Parts: sequence; structure tokens; C-alpha cells
Amino acid sequence: MTDVLHAERLTKSYGRRRALADCTLRIPAGRVVGLVGPNGAGKSTLLQLACGLLTPTSGTLSVLGARPGARLAQVGFVAQDTPVYAGLSIADHLRFGAHLNPGWDAGLAERRIAALGLDPEQRAGRLSGGQRAQLALTLAVAKRPQLLILDEPVASLDPLARREFLQSLMEFTAEQETSVVLSSHLIADLERTCDYLIVLTAGRVQVAGEVDDLVGTHHRLTGARCDPATLPGGQELIYAGHTTKQSTLVVRSTAPIDDPAWVVESLSLEDLVLAYLTEAAGRTRVLEPQR
Repeated sequence: MTDVLHAERLTKSYGRRRALADCTLRIPAGRVVGLVGPNGAGKSTLLQLACGLLTPTSGTLSVLGARPGARLAQVGFVAQDTPVYAGLSIADHLRFGAHLNPGWDAGLAERRIAALGLDPEQRAGRLSGGQRAQLALTLAVAKRPQLLILDEPVASLDPLARREFLQSLMEFTAEQETSVVLSSHLIADLERTCDYLIVLTAGRVQVAGEVDDLVGTHHRLTGARCDPATLPGGQELIYAGHTTKQSTLVVRSTAPIDDPAWVVESLSLEDLVLAYLTEAAGRTRVLEPQR
């Protein structure tokens, strides 16, 4: 199996509103995938479709080579609000996980809880946000999934809890042959953890690929104001911003750009993502690198 997720013209509508529109996407196996996009881009809808929690309006979607929901035992999922049962203890959660999942690794779950310094008898409702997120991650990884799906699990966590959660995630993926899809607004977190990137806006994929390849083939060009239509072949225009005298372009090119008319700069992953999001939003401001 080469793809853990394969969507062709996948569409999900809520009445007249399309959350996903003809979304075509392949996610290769063995990668830690960062899924990024603005609010309303369709990220959560895509992940819930992958988990079988929603059904498509049209198009096709396969997960681990089967229809969504057919292989739930091999899919781990942590939702955005990292849901746990407030009235149950940590130990209750682990027993519940063991009852529901035939591939449950009790030793892994118990070791993670001990390493986190959590009391198994403590009720989940008394845990901090970071501890609840760690418990939800424990329940997901103890299934020994082939695919782990995380829908903005660190969005509400403080920086220390977020770092600890991501460190736990990286330790797990380093030890296990698990594919991961991580949705997040925090591009710096994705840059530290992910080797594959998907940018989703307005229900459509804007770009997808290996992080190193994307960063290596996107460039910022700054020079005298010009018509972007005059760019040579082989340079795909991603974003164009202009002042009275100057143009700033973001282009994708596999060949080196050696043109004295331009100052050529590399892009960070954050700059790259912002270029696609800004162009998709129809804005005209010039992107500046994050310092």
C-alpha cells in the first residue's frame, strides 16, 4: 500500500455550502503530514470523512485501501477538543479502550500514563488541558493504529503543554510504523514535526508535497515593478504583490533562478504557506518573512 488516504473529487456539502469541493488528494504511507488552512477551509470535514464520522456528498475516498470506517481498528483519532469522559478515571479510560479495540496495547498505555506522571485513579474532569490531550493521545496510540489523525489537538494548549504533546507524538512515530495527519494553525509546530505538507483553502488542495521539496522549489523575487505574465516558462506564479515601483513575487521553480533583475530569496515554510493562503484569499499585501 502506497497511500493511506486517496480522495478523488471529494465533495461534502451542508445545504448550499460546500465544505469540500472536488478535493483530489493522495497521502503517502509512512509520513507525518501537516494539514494547514484558514478557518472554514474544510480541514476538520476532511478528517471526519476519513474517520467515517461523515459521509461524502459526492466523489470517492479510501482510507488504508478501504472505504472510511471499514478499518476503524487501524485508525486513531484525536479531535480538536481532545474529548474525554469527565466522570471517568484515567484507569477507566484505559479499560474502556481495551474493551473497544482488539489490538489494544495495555503495556504501552500504562507506560505512557506512568511516564506522564498521571495518577490512574484521577478523574479526567480534574486534569489540565494538556493532561487531557495526553490522555486522548494515549487512547489513540494504544490502538497501535496504522494511521493516526489529529485535528488541531494542541490549539488550546499553553506552549509548554503543546511542546510536551508534540514531543510525545514524535517519540511514538519514531518507534512505530504509523502514518500521521496533523491539522494545525501553528506552522512552527508543523515545521518541527512534519515531513509532508498539504495546504487546503476553500475546500480545495492548493499544494501538497514533501516539505523539503516545497521549501527548496519556492522563492521570493523582489525587483522593479513588472507584469508577472512576463515570467519565463518553468516559473509558476503563486503570489504577486506590487507597490508603485516594486514587485514582490512568490514563484515555484525546479530550476535555479539566475536573473540579475531579481533579488532571489528562499522561503521559510511559514512564508510558503502564507503565500498560498494570501493568494487564495485574494489579498494584495506583500508577504514579509517572519522574524
